[in-house]
Amino acid sequence: MISIPDGYVSQLDTYDTQRAIERIKHIFLAKLCAALHLVRVTAPLAVDPATGINDNLNGVERPVGFDVPAIGKDAEVVHSLAKWKRLALKRYDFKVGKGIVTDMNAIRRDEELDNLHSIYVDQWDWEKVISLEDRKIEYLQDTVRRIVTAICGTLDELKWTYPQLDVDLDRDVTFITTQELEDLYPELAPKERENRFVADHHTTFIMGVGAPLASGEPHDGRAPDYDDWGLNGDLLFWNETLGCAFEVSSMGIRVSPESLDKQLTMAGCDDRRELPFHKALLAGELPYTIGGGIGQSRICMLLLAKAHIGEVQASLWDEETTEACEKAGIMLL
Repeated sequence: MISIPDGYVSQLDTYDTQRAIERIKHIFLAKLCAALHLVRVTAPLAVDPATGINDNLNGVERPVGFDVPAIGKDAEVVHSLAKWKRLALKRYDFKVGKGIVTDMNAIRRDEELDNLHSIYVDQWDWEKVISLEDRKIEYLQDTVRRIVTAICGTLDELKWTYPQLDVDLDRDVTFITTQELEDLYPELAPKERENRFVADHHTTFIMGVGAPLASGEPHDGRAPDYDDWGLNGDLLFWNETLGCAFEVSSMGIRVSPESLDKQLTMAGCDDRRELPFHKALLAGELPYTIGGGIGQSRICMLLLAKAHIGEVQASLWDEETTEACEKAGIMLL
């Protein structure tokens, strides 16, 4: 459901918005690669569903599928590249400390549309080889701080070109677990907890997404076969334009054979053990990695103080959204 802030006016016109989007994508990619030692690679738009490579998200979203007569197989448009990247690192023989980043484009047909969500998803999907000793909270937190520095540095450069932008971001990251959030605000729903906490701690990384909490419910859904639920999280900034917590990245240290074995059973997904990706991982044939997705449109929204994701990406919208944006003077691309 769409909500337009009272008195909202875009700080850049459409022409400067498009130029600014180009600058953001160029500057941030360079800073991210430098911070995490990544190289850009090409990535698939569609994958073979029989491999188990596609991201199952929360397990209920339907991938867009189609047949490919030329190869005699079906294909699915990716939801994300979480699993593909780990296979790619093995195939490309990347060593510890080195990684990849891709421009990931996806279609999520079952997404509920609002100011932040579209059926079109564009991310910087990244993955990096780590050692067994790096599979710890301290390494995860250091990586989060590096990403935040890259985002804030991108904003600094952007404001040199567009000084009218009045966006400010907090470089200091507050880390909190999902259980600590539930203990603080047991009466609130998970998203309400995020808004309450991030309103006071403007850059927050919420750790431990996917596993059931003391209440019996998880903070949010997370597929059992890429992130280790004890070593993952979501990066959120306070969005002054929308007055809410604003997620820009989901990331984490990836499952080991042991944690995959445990999480598949917890999630009731033991049938996936026979898929090629899962068999290789359970057999210890894939490298230890850390990775995630950073929303390109989300970053552009945040740094340009936009009220709707359709101001920074072209997608499909319902009549209610189109009419509300037109009435508010918002240009949907």
